[in-house]
Amino acid sequence: MVRIMGTGRLSFRNITALAPMVRVGTLPMRLLALDYGADLVYCEELIDLKMVQCQRVVNEVLETVDFIAPDDRVMFRTCMREKDRVVFQMGTADPDRALAVARLVEKDVAAIDVNMGCPKEYSTKDSNVKNSVFLSDRKSILKKLVTGVSIPVTCKIRILPSVEETVSLVQRIEKTGIAAIAVHGRFKEERPRHPVHCDYIQAVAGAVSIPVIANGGSLDLVRTHADVEEFRKATSASSVMLARAAMWNASVFRSQGLLPVETVMEEYLRYAVQYDNHAFNTKYCLCQMLRDKVESPLGKQVQAAQTNAEISEAYGLQEFYQQTQDRLQTKRDTLQRSSQPSCPVMDGDIITMAIKFERREYPPQITPKMFLLEWSRREKLEQPRYKTVQRSQDRAFQSTVTVAKKKYRSSLWEKSKKFAEQASAIVCLRVLGIPEGRLGEDDSGLVCKRKREGRSNGNSEEERGKKLHVEAEASEPAAPAEGEVCVCVCVCVCVCACKHV
Repeated sequence: MVRIMGTGRLSFRNITALAPMVRVGTLPMRLLALDYGADLVYCEELIDLKMVQCQRVVNEVLETVDFIAPDDRVMFRTCMREKDRVVFQMGTADPDRALAVARLVEKDVAAIDVNMGCPKEYSTKDSNVKNSVFLSDRKSILKKLVTGVSIPVTCKIRILPSVEETVSLVQRIEKTGIAAIAVHGRFKEERPRHPVHCDYIQAVAGAVSIPVIANGGSLDLVRTHADVEEFRKATSASSVMLARAAMWNASVFRSQGLLPVETVMEEYLRYAVQYDNHAFNTKYCLCQMLRDKVESPLGKQVQAAQTNAEISEAYGLQEFYQQTQDRLQTKRDTLQRSSQPSCPVMDGDIITMAIKFERREYPPQITPKMFLLEWSRREKLEQPRYKTVQRSQDRAFQSTVTVAKKKYRSSLWEKSKKFAEQASAIVCLRVLGIPEGRLGEDDSGLVCKRKREGRSNGNSEEERGKKLHVEAEASEPAAPAEGEVCVCVCVCVCVCACKHV
Protein backbone atom coordinates (compact mmCIF):
# COMPACT_ATOMS: atom_id res chain seq x y z
CA MET A 1 0.00 0.00 0.00
CA VAL A 2 1.25 3.49 -0.85
CA ARG A 3 2.54 5.36 2.16
CA ILE A 4 2.42 9.11 2.63
CA MET A 5 5.23 10.56 4.69
CA GLY A 6 4.58 12.92 7.58
CA THR A 7 5.23 15.84 5.22
CA GLY A 8 2.28 14.75 3.11
CA ARG A 9 4.59 13.69 0.27
CA LEU A 10 4.56 10.33 -1.43
CA SER A 11 6.95 7.65 -0.15
CA PHE A 12 8.72 5.35 -2.59
CA ARG A 13 9.75 2.74 -0.02
CA ASN A 14 8.24 -0.75 0.07
CA ILE A 15 6.07 -0.26 -2.98
CA THR A 16 5.43 -2.17 -6.21
CA ALA A 17 5.00 -0.06 -9.34
CA LEU A 18 3.90 -0.40 -12.94
CA ALA A 19 6.91 0.65 -15.02
CA PRO A 20 6.72 3.28 -17.76
CA MET A 21 6.16 1.47 -21.08
CA VAL A 22 5.66 3.08 -24.47
CA ARG A 23 2.17 2.38 -25.89
CA VAL A 24 1.29 0.30 -22.81
CA GLY A 25 1.19 2.73 -19.88
CA THR A 26 -1.97 4.55 -20.92
CA LEU A 27 -4.94 5.08 -18.60
CA PRO A 28 -6.69 1.68 -19.04
CA MET A 29 -3.55 -0.29 -18.14
CA ARG A 30 -2.70 2.00 -15.25
CA LEU A 31 -6.17 1.64 -13.73
CA LEU A 32 -6.08 -2.12 -14.21
CA ALA A 33 -2.72 -2.34 -12.43
CA LEU A 34 -4.11 -0.32 -9.52
CA ASP A 35 -7.13 -2.62 -9.33
CA TYR A 36 -4.84 -5.61 -9.03
CA GLY A 37 -2.67 -4.13 -6.29
CA ALA A 38 0.02 -1.89 -7.77
CA ASP A 39 0.97 0.93 -5.40
CA LEU A 40 2.16 3.35 -8.09
CA VAL A 41 1.71 3.47 -11.86
CA TYR A 42 3.98 5.29 -14.31
CA CYS A 43 2.62 6.65 -17.58
CA GLU A 44 4.44 5.96 -20.80
CA GLU A 45 7.34 8.33 -21.47
CA LEU A 46 6.02 11.55 -23.00
CA ILE A 47 8.32 13.97 -24.77
CA ASP A 48 8.50 17.52 -23.48
CA LEU A 49 8.46 19.04 -26.97
CA LYS A 50 4.99 17.61 -27.53
CA MET A 51 3.63 18.09 -24.02
CA VAL A 52 4.64 21.74 -23.74
CA GLN A 53 2.23 22.56 -26.59
CA CYS A 54 -0.70 20.83 -24.89
CA GLN A 55 -3.73 22.43 -23.32
CA ARG A 56 -5.20 21.05 -20.11
CA VAL A 57 -8.87 20.23 -20.65
CA VAL A 58 -11.36 18.86 -18.13
CA ASN A 59 -13.36 16.17 -19.94
CA GLU A 60 -16.70 16.19 -18.12
CA VAL A 61 -18.11 13.36 -20.21
CA LEU A 62 -15.33 10.86 -19.39
CA GLU A 63 -14.58 12.49 -16.02
CA THR A 64 -10.93 12.79 -16.96
CA VAL A 65 -8.31 15.50 -17.35
CA ASP A 66 -6.93 15.51 -20.89
CA PHE A 67 -3.79 17.17 -22.19
CA ILE A 68 -4.56 17.89 -25.82
CA ALA A 69 -2.06 18.76 -28.54
CA PRO A 70 -2.74 21.45 -31.19
CA ASP A 71 -3.78 18.72 -33.64
CA ASP A 72 -6.47 17.56 -31.15
CA ARG A 73 -4.62 14.40 -30.14
CA VAL A 74 -4.90 13.44 -26.48
CA MET A 75 -1.28 13.13 -25.38
CA PHE A 76 -2.02 12.29 -21.73
CA ARG A 77 -5.28 11.35 -20.04
CA THR A 78 -5.71 10.85 -16.30
CA CYS A 79 -8.54 10.72 -13.77
CA MET A 80 -9.23 11.19 -10.07
CA ARG A 81 -8.94 7.43 -9.42
CA GLU A 82 -5.17 7.58 -9.99
CA LYS A 83 -4.40 11.17 -9.05
CA ASP A 84 -2.39 10.25 -5.94
CA ARG A 85 -0.81 7.18 -7.55
CA VAL A 86 0.29 8.12 -11.06
CA VAL A 87 3.84 9.22 -11.87
CA PHE A 88 4.29 11.33 -15.00
CA GLN A 89 7.45 10.35 -16.87
CA MET A 90 8.91 12.71 -19.42
CA GLY A 91 11.77 12.64 -21.87
CA THR A 92 13.54 15.98 -21.89
CA ALA A 93 16.81 17.71 -22.73
CA ASP A 94 15.92 21.22 -21.62
CA PRO A 95 15.48 22.44 -18.00
CA ASP A 96 13.07 25.27 -18.80
CA ARG A 97 10.89 23.14 -21.03
CA ALA A 98 10.92 20.31 -18.49
CA LEU A 99 9.73 22.71 -15.77
CA ALA A 100 6.98 24.08 -18.02
CA VAL A 101 5.64 20.57 -18.62
CA ALA A 102 5.94 19.61 -14.94
CA ARG A 103 3.96 22.68 -13.89
CA LEU A 104 1.35 21.90 -16.53
CA VAL A 105 0.60 18.47 -15.03
CA GLU A 106 1.61 18.78 -11.37
CA LYS A 107 -1.94 19.33 -10.06
CA ASP A 108 -3.08 16.08 -11.67
CA VAL A 109 -0.27 13.62 -10.86
CA ALA A 110 1.52 12.31 -7.79
CA ALA A 111 5.12 12.77 -8.97
CA ILE A 112 7.33 13.70 -11.92
CA ASP A 113 9.91 11.27 -13.31
CA VAL A 114 12.69 12.04 -15.78
CA ASN A 115 13.88 9.29 -18.10
CA MET A 116 17.66 9.24 -17.79
CA GLY A 117 18.19 5.97 -19.57
CA CYS A 118 20.47 5.72 -22.59
CA PRO A 119 20.59 9.05 -24.49
CA LYS A 120 18.16 9.02 -27.41
CA GLU A 121 18.52 11.11 -30.54
CA TYR A 122 15.62 13.35 -29.56
CA SER A 123 17.38 14.08 -26.26
CA THR A 124 20.82 14.91 -27.56
CA LYS A 125 20.21 16.67 -30.86
CA ASP A 126 17.85 19.28 -29.40
CA SER A 127 20.42 20.78 -27.04
CA ASN A 128 23.41 19.91 -29.23
CA VAL A 129 25.06 17.89 -26.49
CA LYS A 130 27.24 14.80 -26.56
CA ASN A 131 27.16 11.86 -24.20
CA SER A 132 30.04 13.27 -22.16
CA VAL A 133 27.89 16.14 -20.96
CA PHE A 134 24.66 14.16 -20.89
CA LEU A 135 24.74 13.77 -17.11
CA SER A 136 25.49 17.46 -16.55
CA ASP A 137 22.42 18.45 -18.51
CA ARG A 138 20.21 15.96 -16.71
CA LYS A 139 21.42 17.10 -13.29
CA SER A 140 20.45 20.68 -14.12
CA ILE A 141 17.02 19.45 -15.24
CA LEU A 142 16.51 17.53 -11.99
CA LYS A 143 17.59 20.47 -9.84
CA LYS A 144 15.24 22.82 -11.66
CA LEU A 145 12.33 20.40 -11.23
CA VAL A 146 13.04 19.72 -7.55
CA THR A 147 12.96 23.42 -6.72
CA GLY A 148 10.24 24.32 -9.21
CA VAL A 149 7.33 21.97 -8.42
CA SER A 150 5.47 20.99 -5.29
CA ILE A 151 5.41 17.22 -5.89
CA PRO A 152 8.23 14.64 -5.67
CA VAL A 153 10.70 14.37 -8.54
CA THR A 154 12.37 11.05 -9.42
CA CYS A 155 14.38 9.63 -12.29
CA LYS A 156 15.04 6.30 -13.98
CA ILE A 157 18.42 5.13 -15.30
CA ARG A 158 20.16 2.15 -16.87
CA ILE A 159 23.38 0.82 -15.41
CA LEU A 160 26.78 1.90 -16.77
CA PRO A 161 29.59 -0.45 -17.89
CA SER A 162 31.01 -0.86 -14.39
CA VAL A 163 29.60 -1.00 -10.88
CA GLU A 164 31.84 1.90 -9.84
CA GLU A 165 30.60 4.17 -12.64
CA THR A 166 27.00 3.31 -11.87
CA VAL A 167 27.36 4.02 -8.15
CA SER A 168 29.15 7.30 -8.86
CA LEU A 169 26.39 8.33 -11.25
CA VAL A 170 23.63 7.64 -8.75
CA GLN A 171 25.45 9.41 -5.91
CA ARG A 172 25.72 12.54 -8.02
CA ILE A 173 22.07 12.33 -9.00
CA GLU A 174 21.08 11.94 -5.35
CA LYS A 175 22.59 15.35 -4.61
CA THR A 176 20.03 17.03 -6.86
CA GLY A 177 17.40 16.39 -4.19
CA ILE A 178 15.27 13.81 -5.97
CA ALA A 179 12.94 11.61 -3.91
CA ALA A 180 13.87 8.22 -5.43
CA ILE A 181 15.67 6.57 -8.32
CA ALA A 182 14.64 3.59 -10.44
CA VAL A 183 17.47 1.44 -11.75
CA HIS A 184 17.00 -0.80 -14.77
CA GLY A 185 19.59 -3.51 -14.29
CA ARG A 186 20.76 -3.73 -17.90
CA PHE A 187 23.37 -1.90 -19.96
CA LYS A 188 22.48 0.57 -22.68
CA GLU A 189 22.97 -1.97 -25.46
CA GLU A 190 21.27 -4.88 -23.69
CA ARG A 191 17.75 -6.05 -24.47
CA PRO A 192 15.10 -7.89 -22.42
CA ARG A 193 16.53 -11.27 -23.46
CA HIS A 194 19.73 -10.46 -21.55
CA PRO A 195 19.82 -11.35 -17.84
CA VAL A 196 19.31 -8.56 -15.30
CA HIS A 197 22.37 -7.52 -13.27
CA CYS A 198 21.09 -7.67 -9.71
CA ASP A 199 24.57 -7.02 -8.29
CA TYR A 200 24.66 -3.56 -9.85
CA ILE A 201 21.29 -2.62 -8.33
CA GLN A 202 22.43 -4.04 -5.00
CA ALA A 203 25.57 -1.87 -5.06
CA VAL A 204 23.53 1.23 -5.82
CA ALA A 205 21.04 0.47 -3.02
CA GLY A 206 23.88 0.26 -0.54
CA ALA A 207 25.51 3.50 -1.68
CA VAL A 208 22.64 6.00 -1.42
CA SER A 209 20.06 6.95 1.18
CA ILE A 210 17.14 7.63 -1.15
CA PRO A 211 14.81 4.75 -2.11
CA VAL A 212 16.06 2.60 -4.99
CA ILE A 213 13.44 0.95 -7.21
CA ALA A 214 14.65 -2.23 -8.90
CA ASN A 215 13.59 -2.77 -12.51
CA GLY A 216 14.33 -5.40 -15.14
CA GLY A 217 13.38 -8.62 -13.38
CA SER A 218 10.45 -9.65 -15.57
CA LEU A 219 10.70 -13.20 -16.92
CA ASP A 220 14.13 -13.89 -15.36
CA LEU A 221 13.01 -13.43 -11.77
CA VAL A 222 9.43 -12.19 -11.61
CA ARG A 223 6.58 -14.22 -13.06
CA THR A 224 4.12 -14.14 -10.16
CA HIS A 225 3.38 -11.84 -7.24
CA ALA A 226 5.35 -14.11 -4.91
CA ASP A 227 8.48 -13.46 -6.99
CA VAL A 228 8.33 -9.70 -6.41
CA GLU A 229 9.68 -9.95 -2.88
CA GLU A 230 12.44 -12.32 -4.01
CA PHE A 231 13.55 -9.81 -6.64
CA ARG A 232 13.55 -7.04 -4.05
CA LYS A 233 15.72 -9.12 -1.72
CA ALA A 234 18.09 -10.10 -4.53
CA THR A 235 18.73 -6.45 -5.31
CA SER A 236 18.47 -5.05 -1.74
CA ALA A 237 16.21 -2.39 -3.26
CA SER A 238 13.53 -0.47 -1.41
CA SER A 239 10.91 -1.22 -4.04
CA VAL A 240 10.23 -3.06 -7.30
CA MET A 241 9.02 -1.83 -10.68
CA LEU A 242 7.47 -4.28 -13.18
CA ALA A 243 7.26 -3.83 -16.94
CA ARG A 244 6.88 -6.91 -19.16
CA ALA A 245 5.47 -9.15 -16.46
CA ALA A 246 2.68 -6.59 -15.94
CA MET A 247 2.22 -6.03 -19.66
CA TRP A 248 1.64 -9.75 -20.21
CA ASN A 249 -0.68 -10.15 -17.23
CA ALA A 250 -1.40 -7.16 -14.99
CA SER A 251 -2.75 -9.45 -12.27
CA VAL A 252 0.89 -10.12 -11.37
CA PHE A 253 0.26 -7.37 -8.79
CA ARG A 254 -2.41 -9.51 -7.06
CA SER A 255 -1.30 -10.97 -3.73
CA GLN A 256 -3.89 -13.74 -4.26
CA GLY A 257 -2.15 -14.92 -7.43
CA LEU A 258 -2.46 -14.61 -11.19
CA LEU A 259 -5.81 -14.49 -12.94
CA PRO A 260 -6.39 -16.14 -16.35
CA VAL A 261 -5.16 -13.80 -19.06
CA GLU A 262 -8.60 -13.97 -20.69
CA THR A 263 -10.10 -12.34 -17.59
CA VAL A 264 -7.39 -9.69 -17.54
CA MET A 265 -7.91 -8.85 -21.23
CA GLU A 266 -11.64 -8.43 -20.73
CA GLU A 267 -11.16 -6.13 -17.74
CA TYR A 268 -8.60 -4.12 -19.68
CA LEU A 269 -10.97 -3.76 -22.63
CA ARG A 270 -13.77 -2.53 -20.37
CA TYR A 271 -11.52 0.29 -19.18
CA ALA A 272 -10.47 1.03 -22.77
CA VAL A 273 -14.11 1.40 -23.82
CA GLN A 274 -15.09 3.36 -20.71
CA TYR A 275 -12.29 5.91 -21.22
CA ASP A 276 -12.46 6.09 -25.03
CA ASN A 277 -8.95 4.73 -25.48
CA HIS A 278 -7.55 4.94 -29.00
CA ALA A 279 -8.42 1.70 -30.81
CA PHE A 280 -4.90 1.09 -32.09
CA ASN A 281 -3.49 1.45 -28.59
CA THR A 282 -6.15 -0.92 -27.25
CA LYS A 283 -5.30 -3.44 -29.95
CA TYR A 284 -1.56 -3.19 -29.28
CA CYS A 285 -1.95 -3.89 -25.56
CA LEU A 286 -4.27 -6.83 -26.13
CA CYS A 287 -1.84 -8.35 -28.63
CA GLN A 288 0.94 -8.11 -26.02
CA MET A 289 -1.26 -10.05 -23.60
CA LEU A 290 -2.10 -12.67 -26.24
CA ARG A 291 1.63 -13.31 -26.78
CA ASP A 292 2.01 -16.67 -28.56
CA LYS A 293 -1.77 -16.81 -29.14
CA VAL A 294 -1.70 -13.72 -31.33
CA GLU A 295 -2.19 -15.94 -34.41
CA SER A 296 -5.15 -17.75 -32.86
CA PRO A 297 -8.66 -17.05 -34.23
CA LEU A 298 -9.16 -14.48 -31.46
CA GLY A 299 -5.78 -12.94 -32.11
CA LYS A 300 -6.46 -12.59 -35.82
CA GLN A 301 -9.84 -11.02 -35.11
CA VAL A 302 -8.21 -8.50 -32.77
CA GLN A 303 -5.50 -7.68 -35.31
CA ALA A 304 -8.10 -7.12 -38.03
CA ALA A 305 -10.23 -4.82 -35.85
CA GLN A 306 -10.11 -1.10 -36.60
CA THR A 307 -12.33 0.26 -33.82
CA ASN A 308 -13.05 -0.41 -30.16
CA ALA A 309 -16.48 -1.60 -31.26
CA GLU A 310 -14.92 -4.31 -33.43
CA ILE A 311 -12.48 -5.26 -30.68
CA SER A 312 -15.38 -5.51 -28.22
CA GLU A 313 -17.18 -7.79 -30.64
CA ALA A 314 -14.15 -10.11 -30.72
CA TYR A 315 -14.41 -10.49 -26.93
CA GLY A 316 -18.21 -10.76 -26.82
CA LEU A 317 -18.59 -7.34 -25.20
CA GLN A 318 -20.83 -5.74 -27.84
CA GLU A 319 -23.61 -5.06 -25.33
CA PHE A 320 -21.21 -3.46 -22.83
CA TYR A 321 -19.74 -1.33 -25.61
CA GLN A 322 -23.14 -0.11 -26.80
CA GLN A 323 -24.41 0.56 -23.28
CA THR A 324 -21.26 2.58 -22.56
CA GLN A 325 -21.62 4.59 -25.77
CA ASP A 326 -25.27 5.31 -25.02
CA ARG A 327 -24.42 6.41 -21.48
CA LEU A 328 -21.62 8.70 -22.67
CA GLN A 329 -23.80 10.19 -25.42
CA THR A 330 -26.60 10.90 -22.95
CA LYS A 331 -24.14 12.61 -20.64
CA ARG A 332 -22.64 14.54 -23.54
CA ASP A 333 -26.05 15.77 -24.65
CA THR A 334 -27.04 16.78 -21.12
CA LEU A 335 -23.81 18.72 -20.60
CA GLN A 336 -24.14 20.46 -23.96
CA ARG A 337 -27.70 21.56 -23.26
CA SER A 338 -26.90 22.86 -19.79
CA SER A 339 -23.88 24.84 -20.98
CA GLN A 340 -25.38 26.45 -24.08
CA PRO A 341 -27.91 29.30 -24.34
CA SER A 342 -31.29 28.39 -25.87
CA CYS A 343 -31.76 31.82 -27.50
CA PRO A 344 -30.02 32.91 -30.74
CA VAL A 345 -26.45 34.13 -30.34
CA MET A 346 -24.21 35.66 -33.01
CA ASP A 347 -20.90 33.88 -33.57
CA GLY A 348 -19.20 36.15 -36.07
CA ASP A 349 -21.59 36.25 -39.02
CA ILE A 350 -23.37 33.02 -38.00
CA ILE A 351 -26.59 32.86 -35.97
CA THR A 352 -26.29 30.01 -33.46
CA MET A 353 -28.57 28.20 -31.03
CA ALA A 354 -28.04 25.17 -28.80
CA ILE A 355 -30.20 22.71 -30.76
CA LYS A 356 -30.09 18.91 -31.05
CA PHE A 357 -32.00 17.01 -33.71
CA GLU A 358 -34.20 14.40 -32.01
CA ARG A 359 -35.65 12.09 -34.64
CA ARG A 360 -38.44 10.87 -32.37
CA GLU A 361 -39.88 14.39 -32.22
CA TYR A 362 -40.84 14.30 -35.92
CA PRO A 363 -43.32 12.14 -37.86
CA PRO A 364 -41.97 9.39 -40.12
CA GLN A 365 -40.70 10.77 -43.44
CA ILE A 366 -40.85 14.36 -42.19
CA THR A 367 -37.71 16.36 -41.36
CA PRO A 368 -36.80 20.03 -40.72
CA LYS A 369 -34.65 20.03 -43.87
CA MET A 370 -37.73 19.21 -45.95
CA PHE A 371 -39.67 22.10 -44.40
CA LEU A 372 -36.81 24.52 -44.97
CA LEU A 373 -36.44 23.41 -48.58
CA GLU A 374 -40.17 23.78 -49.29
CA TRP A 375 -40.29 27.19 -47.62
CA SER A 376 -37.28 28.36 -49.69
CA ARG A 377 -38.98 27.25 -52.89
CA ARG A 378 -42.23 28.96 -51.92
CA GLU A 379 -40.33 32.18 -51.23
CA LYS A 380 -38.45 31.77 -54.55
CA LEU A 381 -35.08 31.68 -52.74
CA GLU A 382 -31.98 29.70 -53.62
CA GLN A 383 -31.97 26.21 -52.16
CA PRO A 384 -30.38 25.93 -48.68
CA ARG A 385 -26.65 25.20 -48.76
CA TYR A 386 -25.07 23.10 -45.99
CA LYS A 387 -21.41 23.17 -45.02
CA THR A 388 -20.44 20.45 -42.53
CA VAL A 389 -17.23 19.93 -40.57
CA GLN A 390 -16.05 16.97 -38.52
CA ARG A 391 -13.70 17.35 -35.56
CA SER A 392 -11.07 14.66 -35.11
CA GLN A 393 -11.07 14.29 -31.32
CA ASP A 394 -14.51 12.60 -31.16
CA ARG A 395 -15.57 12.48 -34.85
CA ALA A 396 -18.62 14.65 -34.15
CA PHE A 397 -20.22 16.86 -36.81
CA GLN A 398 -21.42 20.46 -37.00
CA SER A 399 -23.20 22.01 -39.96
CA THR A 400 -23.89 25.57 -41.11
CA VAL A 401 -26.79 26.28 -43.47
CA THR A 402 -26.98 29.36 -45.65
CA VAL A 403 -30.45 30.69 -46.51
CA ALA A 404 -31.11 34.08 -48.11
CA LYS A 405 -27.45 34.99 -47.61
CA LYS A 406 -27.65 34.40 -43.84
CA LYS A 407 -25.91 31.58 -41.98
CA TYR A 408 -27.37 29.42 -39.21
CA ARG A 409 -25.71 26.76 -37.06
CA SER A 410 -26.32 24.72 -33.92
CA SER A 411 -23.64 25.25 -31.30
CA LEU A 412 -23.95 21.57 -30.36
CA TRP A 413 -22.12 18.76 -32.16
CA GLU A 414 -23.97 15.78 -33.60
CA LYS A 415 -23.10 12.10 -34.08
CA SER A 416 -23.62 12.17 -37.86
CA LYS A 417 -23.41 14.58 -40.78
CA LYS A 418 -27.13 14.21 -41.54
CA PHE A 419 -28.14 14.95 -37.95
CA ALA A 420 -25.87 18.02 -37.95
CA GLU A 421 -27.58 19.33 -41.10
CA GLN A 422 -31.01 18.75 -39.56
CA ALA A 423 -29.95 20.67 -36.43
CA SER A 424 -28.79 23.66 -38.50
CA ALA A 425 -32.09 23.60 -40.41
CA ILE A 426 -33.98 23.71 -37.10
CA VAL A 427 -31.98 26.78 -35.99
CA CYS A 428 -32.85 28.55 -39.24
CA LEU A 429 -36.55 27.63 -39.02
CA ARG A 430 -36.90 28.71 -35.41
CA VAL A 431 -35.09 32.01 -35.92
CA LEU A 432 -37.33 32.78 -38.91
CA GLY A 433 -40.45 31.60 -37.08
CA ILE A 434 -41.22 28.91 -39.65
CA PRO A 435 -42.86 25.57 -38.72
CA GLU A 436 -40.40 22.68 -38.66
CA GLY A 437 -42.73 19.68 -38.79
CA ARG A 438 -42.59 18.52 -35.17
CA LEU A 439 -45.23 16.22 -33.80
CA GLY A 440 -48.22 18.23 -32.53
CA GLU A 441 -47.58 21.26 -34.76
CA ASP A 442 -50.54 22.73 -36.69
CA ASP A 443 -50.63 21.88 -40.38
CA SER A 444 -48.52 24.52 -42.10
CA GLY A 445 -49.21 23.41 -45.65
CA LEU A 446 -45.47 22.86 -46.18
CA VAL A 447 -44.44 19.41 -47.45
CA CYS A 448 -47.85 17.80 -46.86
CA LYS A 449 -49.24 18.88 -50.25
CA ARG A 450 -46.17 17.55 -52.01
CA LYS A 451 -46.50 14.25 -50.14
CA ARG A 452 -50.15 13.96 -51.25
CA GLU A 453 -49.10 14.59 -54.84
CA GLY A 454 -46.45 11.94 -54.46
CA ARG A 455 -49.05 9.34 -53.44
CA SER A 456 -51.47 10.25 -56.25
CA ASN A 457 -48.74 9.86 -58.82
CA GLY A 458 -47.65 6.52 -57.51
CA ASN A 459 -43.99 6.54 -56.53
CA SER A 460 -42.84 9.04 -59.14
CA GLU A 461 -41.96 11.74 -56.60
CA GLU A 462 -40.29 9.27 -54.25
CA GLU A 463 -38.31 7.77 -57.10
CA ARG A 464 -37.17 11.21 -58.23
CA GLY A 465 -36.13 11.98 -54.65
CA LYS A 466 -34.16 8.75 -54.39
CA LYS A 467 -32.44 9.47 -57.68
CA LEU A 468 -31.46 12.97 -56.59
CA HIS A 469 -30.24 11.64 -53.25
CA VAL A 470 -28.05 9.00 -54.92
CA GLU A 471 -26.59 11.63 -57.24
CA ALA A 472 -25.90 13.94 -54.31
CA GLU A 473 -24.19 11.14 -52.38
CA ALA A 474 -22.09 10.22 -55.42
CA SER A 475 -20.81 13.80 -55.64
CA GLU A 476 -19.72 13.98 -52.00
CA PRO A 477 -15.96 13.89 -51.28
CA ALA A 478 -14.28 10.80 -49.92
CA ALA A 479 -14.08 10.32 -46.14
CA PRO A 480 -11.09 12.09 -44.55
CA ALA A 481 -8.06 10.27 -43.22
CA GLU A 482 -7.77 9.94 -39.46
CA GLY A 483 -6.93 13.23 -37.78
CA GLU A 484 -8.06 15.35 -40.73
CA VAL A 485 -11.04 17.71 -40.62
CA CYS A 486 -13.81 16.84 -43.03
CA VAL A 487 -15.59 19.74 -44.74
CA CYS A 488 -18.66 18.85 -46.80
CA VAL A 489 -20.86 21.22 -48.79
CA CYS A 490 -24.33 20.01 -49.73
CA VAL A 491 -27.15 21.64 -51.66
CA CYS A 492 -30.41 20.19 -50.34
CA VAL A 493 -32.32 18.81 -53.35
CA CYS A 494 -33.78 15.66 -51.82
CA VAL A 495 -37.44 15.33 -50.96
CA CYS A 496 -37.32 11.68 -49.90
CA ALA A 497 -37.34 12.09 -46.13
CA CYS A 498 -36.69 8.48 -45.14
CA LYS A 499 -33.40 8.57 -47.05
CA HIS A 500 -32.18 11.99 -45.98
CA VAL A 501 -32.36 11.91 -42.16
